[in-house]
Formats: sequence, structure tokens, C-alpha cells
Amino acid sequence: MDARPSPLSLKKVGSGRSEVSTVSGLLGLGGGEDQRSSLPSPSSSASSSMFEYFGWVYHLGVNSIGHEYCHLRFLFIRGKYVEMYKRDPHENPGIKPIRRGVVGPTLMLEEVGRRKVYYGDVYVLRFFNRLEESKKGEIACATAGEAQKWLEAFDQAKQQAEFELSRGGSARNKLNMETELNLDVHRPRVRRYASGLKKLIRIGQGPETLLCQSSSLGANGSTDGYFERDIGDAIEAYKWKCVRTINGVRIFEDVANSESGKGVIVKAVAVIDASADTAFEVLLNLERHQRYEWDMLTGDLELLDSYDGHLDVVYGTFDPRYLTRWHSKRDFIFSRQWFRGQDGTYTILHFPAVHKKKPPRSGYRRTKINPSTWEIRNLNTSMGSNTPRCLVTQMLEINSAGWCRWKKNHCSKFEKSVPYALLCQVGGLKEYIGANPALKFETSTTVIQSKVSEVSVSTAEFEESEVKDEFYDAMSADSSSSDEELDQKDAKLSLKRTSAADATNKELDSEVAPVMIDTSQLHGTLRTGKDDTDTNCWTSPSGTGFMIRGKNYLKDNSKVMGGDPLLKLIGVDWFKVDKTIDRIALHPRSLLQSEAGKKLPFVLVINLQVPAKPNYSLALYYAADRPAKPNSLFAQFVDGTDMFRDARFKLIPSIVEGYWMVKRAVGTKACLLGKAVTCKYFRQDNFLEIDVDIGSSSVARSVIGLVLGYVTSIVVDLAILIEGKEEAELPEYILGTVRLNRLRLDSAVHLKV
Repeated sequence: MDARPSPLSLKKVGSGRSEVSTVSGLLGLGGGEDQRSSLPSPSSSASSSMFEYFGWVYHLGVNSIGHEYCHLRFLFIRGKYVEMYKRDPHENPGIKPIRRGVVGPTLMLEEVGRRKVYYGDVYVLRFFNRLEESKKGEIACATAGEAQKWLEAFDQAKQQAEFELSRGGSARNKLNMETELNLDVHRPRVRRYASGLKKLIRIGQGPETLLCQSSSLGANGSTDGYFERDIGDAIEAYKWKCVRTINGVRIFEDVANSESGKGVIVKAVAVIDASADTAFEVLLNLERHQRYEWDMLTGDLELLDSYDGHLDVVYGTFDPRYLTRWHSKRDFIFSRQWFRGQDGTYTILHFPAVHKKKPPRSGYRRTKINPSTWEIRNLNTSMGSNTPRCLVTQMLEINSAGWCRWKKNHCSKFEKSVPYALLCQVGGLKEYIGANPALKFETSTTVIQSKVSEVSVSTAEFEESEVKDEFYDAMSADSSSSDEELDQKDAKLSLKRTSAADATNKELDSEVAPVMIDTSQLHGTLRTGKDDTDTNCWTSPSGTGFMIRGKNYLKDNSKVMGGDPLLKLIGVDWFKVDKTIDRIALHPRSLLQSEAGKKLPFVLVINLQVPAKPNYSLALYYAADRPAKPNSLFAQFVDGTDMFRDARFKLIPSIVEGYWMVKRAVGTKACLLGKAVTCKYFRQDNFLEIDVDIGSSSVARSVIGLVLGYVTSIVVDLAILIEGKEEAELPEYILGTVRLNRLRLDSAVHLKV
């Protein structure tokens, strides 16, 4: 058995288009096995890095004769320079790196998901050059949490690259100066470089046996813990009531759903003394001897198919003697779809399924497993403790028969049912992890050295440290039972509504006379809705259903209720396209190319590119009645760099009406779109267009695929905003909103490119 990598994170690296090709050499983006390369060495005067990060990963690739390889490698980030070793250089002084490279702003990363290699399952990250996607490479980590740390680290690296390019002078001259540096210089130069570091951080303790250890990627030197409150980011109709407690696990019922006659939605909730990464790995593990210790229903599982790294199909059998008095054998098939949010929360969706590899078997009765979801999120550790904790919630849909009797009586037929066995999985998971101390690791982040930095980075966007922002930016009424109670809760939390007038005066130029926007002259291909019961249309709701950062957010993390949007939604285009189309605002069929559209002072165009067969484009047009105020946050976003936009452009989703499983998949937490998917920006004339490539992320593709299956029956609210990071940028304000009412795919207008 091979060794598995320990957790790892990196931060802050280089600049320049040509430098991406050097990382292509580092990671084998052009193919081939490990080979030495020569690249510039960092010096103390050339770097403004605050951290060094290092640890173990897998390097995946194909050699010159077409054979796949999976090598354990030690990756080291020193400023903007990346080095790859066969062994830990701290334990082997003088060892030479087998690869070296520099990260630049055009380097892109994609979370590919879970993949089986020689020794087990790993989580893969794919690297590619945005300007030349044929150059690709892959590394892999033992857990999804570790993979996320790498994503965050390379994002910081790209931001640092952008910062260095923006410090003045010719970027080409900078690159030429850096290529003159020699990496093979004597060690004192490296020591002088290290003396400028604020912290030298090692994440992980070294290579351990593959999959024998689930890592805890706890807080590092630049991040804080999670909020304790279980509040979502958009107002939902759930009204949870605790109906039973079994072995420390609370069982809840959605009273609102039951009262409406839509069936019964229940959930089991428990706090587990382990990281979210650990709980997630145990849940996904199909190893029979492990599942026998905690799972009474789905212990015998067999993987049938794995698709995009975030979706698989499993087959299982169970012995019904523990559930019913009948002894006929039972089997089942269900799909598992999972993804990890930007706040570190895992969501797993289970759907009953069919598969050609497993038709009905003689002697077995095919059972339909109830649709269910798992949500696993980290909690703050208590004072003086390093033991990680996570909140595990399992939610499932059940038939109402027997449920009411079970709530009132301890003994009923419900306790012999499949739904009851599913609800007991949370308790089984909690006890299993509690009985296995090896699974409860302390944080794997170890501060090796701490020094005061001699170099400071003043611009907040390049000193990004909020990688664990909870993103609870839209209100959830999960714990409320009435509108009155919600109002009381809002008052108690001082959730004051932000003023649209304040945002207008702060962000738009008051010295320019506002222009009257006549929407009757602006018509998109998707019509405006008449009321909430209308279908295949759009409306623009207020921002009161969304939570945004308040004035004191930097001090107490408080959020306030959003106000009216700064920009006015003037139209929506719903197009069907043969292939993904960028710069849609320039197309003759675009709303912006009408005479009325050309006369508007400013328009923000959001082009949501939906991957499907065929592809779709949903273009949202938000207009301002005057230009942006100079030096305002809005002006910085409109005329700033792509790196700045990626770090600030935020979207909050909410499924207002629709199937509960779709609601759980989409969630209500805000997302920095530029960090989740590829966004391209196009600034011209009186508009800024943002092309959001949903298909650039396998996670986003999976979620949008689920949504499209129910799109005719769901109502979706979206809010867009610019994230405020400094006190002068707070409170935040909502740029625009849209409500999409039960869209029909066949109503999309075909657009010829």
C-alpha cells in the first residue's frame, strides 16, 4: 500500500502569462513524467509574500508511452514560486526539486471531484491555462477538504500575481527580470527571503497510509472558525419542530409541509466530535466492515458507476429481519450526488434510481429508498480545545402513514420501517466516530515559525483571508413557526433594512442628472410576469429576503436585511444556443442593441451560460439612471481588474417554490461566483457584461442538471451584489434581483452565433 498525502494549503504567488507555461512544466500540463526544469529563484526584494505553505499531494498524469501514473509528491510554495519534491526537503536538506514553476493570473483550477486510482479514492484538481486550455495537469488530495485548501491557496496566488503586476512599470520587464534569477543559489538567499515571512506554516504531519486517516483541515493562521447558528441565506417555508430525541439525536418534523398536505419532511440532527471532512469520508466509504459498525440498512453496498467525480450510483442489499417479520431478501439502487460549498459545508443527495447493470433479481424484492439529503458543516471548537466538531443533518421525505402514531407512541410499526432505519444512521455515525478515537484528529495545521513581516500589502483585495466566510447571506426561517416570530427574531438580531437611497448616493454620481428609464421601450425574449401565479416569466422582488453584511460586520459578523436594489432590472433574454456564447450584449438580438438600450447611462449584463443539450443563455439586464460615482466601490468593480471582480462578485440563490431536494441542492448561501466558476468580463461603451460559465465547474454542472429537471415547477430568486471587505464599503447593498417563475425550456429563443 502506498502512502497518502497529508493536508496542504498554499498562498500568494506570481505573475505573467508566460509564467503559466512554467507551471505547465511543473505539473506536467503538456504530458510526460517528472523531469527537471530550471526557473527563477525568489529573492527577499522580489516578493511580498506573507506565508509559505507545503505538504504532500498526488501528481497525476500520463507518461510518454501512454501509461497513467500517480506519484506521491511534496509541494512547496515559496512566495510566488512553486517547487515539487520526491521527499520532504525539511527532512532531507539539500535535496533538489524535480519541478519548479511560477503561477500567473491566467492559471485556472477546477475541482474535478472524486476519482479511483491504484490505492483508493482521491479528490482531483485540474490545472489549465485560460489562454491555452490544451495545457492541462492534475494533482490529487486524500480528502475534499484538502482539495479545497489548494483551491483557496492558488486563488490567493493569482491575487498576489495581479497585485504585483499592478504595482507599476511594464509587466514584460518584470517577467524578464524574474527570469534572470537563479533558483540554484546558495541557502543564505533563501534564509533572507524567509526572514520576511509573517508565518511559515506546515499543514499536515507527513505521508500516512492511504485512506487510513481522515484529515482535519482546521483553521490556519489566516482563517477563523464557523458561525454556530444554523441560519440559511434566504427566507424558506420550513417550520421545524422537535418531536423526539433518541440517543442524543434530535428528530424534527417540518410542520409547515405537513399542514399543507404535501407529505412529511423529517430530519435527524446531531453534533459529532470530528471534522466535517471526517464525517463526509465515513459516509461515502463503501467498505463493508466499516459500514457494518454504524449503518443497519445500507451496510452492503456496491459501486455500479461513477460519473463526473460528484455523482455515482450504488447497489445494496439488506436483511429485513431487523425491520419486519418477513424474511424475503431486499435490494435497492440509489444515486449519490455530493458537493462542498465555499464555507466548507458538504451536501450529499440520495435519489432512488435504476441501472442496467442491476435489473430485478430473482429471490429479491426491490425496495425504493426514500429520497434524502445529508448536510455536514464544521462548528467552532470550544475554548481551550483542539477537538473538531461538526453538525450533521439528515433530511428525508416519508409517507405520512404511521408517522403520526409513532410521534405519540414509543412502539409502532414505524420503528420497523426503512425511513426509521435511515433516521437512525445519524445516531450510528455519531457513535461509530465516538468509539474510534483515531478518527478524531486535532487540527493538522502546525505553525512552524512566526515572524513580523517586513513587507506589507495594503490593498485589502490582495490580502484575502476570509476563506471560511460562512456566506449565510439570505434569511432562513427554519427555526421559526410564524411570521410574527420571524419579525421578533429580526428585531432581536437588529436586522435593520439597508437604505436604497443611501446606496444610490454613495455609488452613483449625484452630479449627473438621472435619466428616466422607460421599460416599455425595452423588451427581452422572456416576458415580465403579471403576478406570482404567472409562469414562464420574470419579476424583480425586493431585497428584503436576503441578508447582507452590516455596518459592523468586521467587528461582530452582524448582517442586516437587504433593501431595494441599486440597479433596475429592465429585461431578461432567454436564449437557446448551439454552443456557449460570450459577449451576448453585442448580438443584434440582444436587448442592449435596441435604440432605447443604447441610450441608457449604464447597464450591467449578467449572462448565465447554462450547460445542457442544447445550451442556454439567461441574460439579465440591470440599468442605472446615472453613471457610477468616481472612486466608489461600484466604479471600482465596473472599471477594475478581473481579479478584483472575481474576489467581489457575489450571488445569493433561493428556491422559493419547488421540490425540497432541489432546495437543498441549491441552498441559500451566497457564492463568490468568480471563485466557483469561470467568469469573463467585457467592458465597452455603456455596459459591463459578465459571462458566467456554469459548465466550467463539475459541481455547478451537477446542480444545474438537477435544477433543469424540475425547472417548470420551481420559482427561483437571485440577488447579486459586490462583497464589502473594508469598513468604508459597509454596509453592503444589493445590486439587483430577479425572480424566475417556472421557466419552460422550449420557450427559449434560438440564437444563431
